Amino acid sequence: MATSTRRDHRRLVPFIVVALVAVLTADTLLLVQSGGRGDTTVARRRPAAAVPKQSLAAETRPQTQPQPQTTQPVAPLGQLHKPNLFVVTRKPLTNQLLRKVARVKGVKALELADAASVLLDDKRVQTLAVNPSSFRAYTPKVTASSDALWANVAAGDVAVSFVLGNDGGLALHRRVSGPAGELRIGAYATTGFGAVDAVVSRETGRTLGLPQNNALIVSAPGVDSAKLRKAVLGQLPKGAQAAMVNPVLPKPQTRQQTLAAGSFMTAAQITVALRAAVSKLGRPYVWGAEGPDTFDCSGLVQWAYAQAGVRMPRVTHQQWVTGPQVSLAQAQPGDLLFWRSDPTNPGYISHVAIYWGKGKMLQAPRTGDVVKFSPVNTRNLAGVVRVSPALASRVR
Repeated sequence: MATSTRRDHRRLVPFIVVALVAVLTADTLLLVQSGGRGDTTVARRRPAAAVPKQSLAAETRPQTQPQPQTTQPVAPLGQLHKPNLFVVTRKPLTNQLLRKVARVKGVKALELADAASVLLDDKRVQTLAVNPSSFRAYTPKVTASSDALWANVAAGDVAVSFVLGNDGGLALHRRVSGPAGELRIGAYATTGFGAVDAVVSRETGRTLGLPQNNALIVSAPGVDSAKLRKAVLGQLPKGAQAAMVNPVLPKPQTRQQTLAAGSFMTAAQITVALRAAVSKLGRPYVWGAEGPDTFDCSGLVQWAYAQAGVRMPRVTHQQWVTGPQVSLAQAQPGDLLFWRSDPTNPGYISHVAIYWGKGKMLQAPRTGDVVKFSPVNTRNLAGVVRVSPALASRVR
């Protein structure tokens, strides 16, 4: 998975929230614009309840190091909330607006956050600034359960997604450049919010220049997500945008979709895409790169298929829903192979490669490597997707 190409590091870029069609279940790419400040407010409807704790890739800060002052210690994990909607607004959300959203039918919990695109280690990274004590309950269980992770975030560290850390070369404990000086990589933690690849505390977010109170996570697990999105946006000012996360779909839309043979790429399109991809052998992997000279895994797929006239979405979890799944035994050249290798979010699609045939695949593996052929690796293989140009064009 990766984000958009890099931009001018002197400014934050506008957030673009692109909603998925209702039949798809991928998360969405989210970016925000620098904005004003406001009061931090968290609205919730249910009391917390204890859940079992699990380990996560995070280092507890050595006590010999100076500890940045935090407003309060991180609270123990309470009841988990499955996020269903991620909202970004142009202006700070007020208490009045939060109360309106909280009254929408089916809403069980709300969490306020700050969101922006930030330059970390010369990479444009979509970042959330959160209250570690409350936001943790909206993340995948493994991530939520790590006390060390959230203590590090509260102490000023940045937690980056497993993909950004593993493939993007941001090693644990390393210090990286940021808009206001160096930040320490305190943990790997995939939040489950699509292309959001970094989480900091709200205090750290202020030093980075993030706008305040411009993002809202909504949990409404019993409501059709399309109807929820419409109802929530109806309570917010013009310009607010909302993306479905873990969408709840009507029953007819949860059934597997059958596509006619003509819905797939033609032999000519597959040939063009494969030739385009193989022409980039030896080009360096760069996290977030879309070509034509450097690529990350999903950037290579998007670029190669674009040469064949197929409009592919940008990141791996979106490319996962660009066609029906087939078995590995039925895989044909031009199909896409996907993996789930993220221990912090085991259900998350984290890597993609192009099936070449005869047990080979073409991929852009990770930082320090290049575009190359590899034997198909079945460890953590999530599945094989046969691309439908029509479906691919609808994923945003």
